[in-house]
Amino acid sequence: MSDCVLFSEVPTRNGGVIVRATLNAPKSLNALSLEMIQTLMSKMDEWEGRDDIVALWLDGAGGKAFCAGGDIVQMHKSMVKHAGEGRNPFTEQYFAEEYALDYRLHRSAIPVIVYGDGIVMGGGMGLMQGADFRLVTPRSRLAMPEITIGLFPDVGGSWFLNRLPGKVGLFLGLTGVHINGREAVEVGMADRMVDADADSLLQALAEQDFTDSDRDNRAVIYRLFKQQGADMGELPHPLVDHLAQINRLCDGESIQVVTEQLLTAKERDRWLDKALGNLERGCPQTAHLVWEQLRRSTYMTLAEVFRMEWCVAVQCSLHGDFREGVRALLIDKDGKPGFRHRSVADVPATYIDGFFRCPAPKNPLEAIDS
Repeated sequence: MSDCVLFSEVPTRNGGVIVRATLNAPKSLNALSLEMIQTLMSKMDEWEGRDDIVALWLDGAGGKAFCAGGDIVQMHKSMVKHAGEGRNPFTEQYFAEEYALDYRLHRSAIPVIVYGDGIVMGGGMGLMQGADFRLVTPRSRLAMPEITIGLFPDVGGSWFLNRLPGKVGLFLGLTGVHINGREAVEVGMADRMVDADADSLLQALAEQDFTDSDRDNRAVIYRLFKQQGADMGELPHPLVDHLAQINRLCDGESIQVVTEQLLTAKERDRWLDKALGNLERGCPQTAHLVWEQLRRSTYMTLAEVFRMEWCVAVQCSLHGDFREGVRALLIDKDGKPGFRHRSVADVPATYIDGFFRCPAPKNPLEAIDS
């Protein structure tokens, strides 16, 4: 069996089992490969057929990251290979299987715990936001930084960004700004900040009194993490400090208006300068996609969100900006992407509408909520 994900079982004192899955690609900051996704999905099939599992624990190896995102290097190879063909078999498969896994975590009968230590971005956020218990640490750094590469905040971003307070979700999508564990808890992207290592927390979990009821077990886990909660007072929280300003600047009738308000803001400090610099240098196409995905998904079910995002993600792989953004950031590393449009104002609405059309005869996620 591949070691891209490490599996182990922690017995509880009353005969149950906590299953542990550790993403094991530390050199790539546990970037989520297709093999990882398929391995986890196969294990979910096995675990859900057992009656002795009281919780699923998901973390990352190496100490630097839970998961820094999807395998965009492999995506870039496929985009180069299939450029101009109108279909991309790899990205169609990758996004379908990744989103199916994310959806399954959201709907898991087994309580899911994600230990989001270190970097949690992109595909890692998709896994984390599907969990019942989203743990962060003082070392956590969370972001949806797709504005830098010409993609969009996918993996359910249309769902979880839309559920953040005020205009926070829109701001995070447009700027890709990093937030720490305290901020993640304060805006609702995490449930608890802890300052203990994974092994210690798992041992504490194993000593709890679990039952045969998933509902009761969720209560047991909640009480433990409440006891284990770390003092967040020493961490700064600039995102929350800027909340009133964010709400004001992101209040507009169109993405063109909001972008103009953000980029011409006069009351700026170092934190806001960095965030807005990401938007200013970022992909204009992505800014439009962020606006549209949040607008269109307001009343969608979770399954509808993932089906919509599959269309947009695959369309991104068929358009040049995603390929160019990855090239500039991760392949050639010149930091000078040649995006198709020079500014948000230059992007036609009809061009963006095309990203929301299904690029295949049938959406592969049609059956995920059946």
